[in-house]
Amino acid sequence: MSEFTPVLAKTRASVAYSRLSLPYPIMEGLLVIHFTADLLPHELLPTSPRYLDAYANHDVKFHRSILKASQNDALLRVWDTLALDLRIHAAVGKISKHLCEVVESHQHIIGALEKGRGREAGVLLRNHVETFLEYLKKSESDSGFHRALRKDLDSAKDVQQAFFPPQTLSIPCISCETFYQPARGIGGDYYDFISLQGGRWGIAIGDVSGKGIGAALIMAGLQASLRAQALRPHLDLGTLIGDVNRLVYESSPADFFASLFYAEYEPATRVLKYVNAGHNSPIVVRPQNGSCEMFHLKSTDMPIGISADRLFAPTTFRLAAGDVLVAYTDGITEAQNYHERVWGEEKFESLLRSCGGATSEQIIECILEEVTAFANGQPQRDDMTLVVMTVQEGCDV
Repeated sequence: MSEFTPVLAKTRASVAYSRLSLPYPIMEGLLVIHFTADLLPHELLPTSPRYLDAYANHDVKFHRSILKASQNDALLRVWDTLALDLRIHAAVGKISKHLCEVVESHQHIIGALEKGRGREAGVLLRNHVETFLEYLKKSESDSGFHRALRKDLDSAKDVQQAFFPPQTLSIPCISCETFYQPARGIGGDYYDFISLQGGRWGIAIGDVSGKGIGAALIMAGLQASLRAQALRPHLDLGTLIGDVNRLVYESSPADFFASLFYAEYEPATRVLKYVNAGHNSPIVVRPQNGSCEMFHLKSTDMPIGISADRLFAPTTFRLAAGDVLVAYTDGITEAQNYHERVWGEEKFESLLRSCGGATSEQIIECILEEVTAFANGQPQRDDMTLVVMTVQEGCDV
């Protein structure tokens, strides 16, 4: 007997339209018998998964041919939808050993469908898929390849962390706090503090296009180039950034670029000389008579790495005692909620206005709390960096 030959089992056969509880009339005189694997005599039932799949596929095709002959399109469409039941039943045996949760959730889906509770079945199906995906992720993460990859990424994270300045650095008369959180373990955001000749300090924050390992490599090159140029004697800040731009352009792929805000701060005079090459404008918050005045250190140049021969114009700003300088990357203001709306610069500035008298650390905590509440559990989409510097009052260099 062929493995595709249907076996008549009069006492154990079930009627298809009765089993599926379908309200559609069937052609008069046509009895549709539904055979499943459990209807076959034990001695005729092969136990290998291949044979189970063969029986399920034969069942589906056999009954569909009968329904097609009835010329009842509505009933045929219903059968095509629910025929997945047979195939899933045939596959359940093959995965039940390792996927007990998946098998159990599938039975609830079938039960809800048979009782006509479509909405409940949809919710159960979603849970079923999520459970299965979690299993797949676990299976992949347990493989030797993924363990080795995770180890390499952890090492890369440690290397990148060493690029950032130590938390123990001290700029005279400045209270400074920072925050950095990449979207993918390692990323392309960048900040740095560089001790320069004459008591000056270099302050940098940047954002390399893209995320992940590629962006992190470009970021490392940017940091090395900027430090090398900044530590050399130089008279003009625009020339310095022009040299950094050329080095980044020559060493990066064509589609990579970086926004960069670089300033040199002189504590004795509180003068900040800076170049903003396509970066989000750092904000100086100046508390004054119960309110706050805001100054934006706006971009006047395109990002670096786009063109080799760019000229960059420096700008000067004088800080005052009590001023708070807040520099950030767009991962902060472009954090998204469930409706894909961004937090935005308006909410960001409104929050900063309410932080009068707060310390640098408190300001960062307040910003992160607001961003987290706005995102409301949505995954982080971009690297996030904050640099907050408060000019201390009653402090002379």
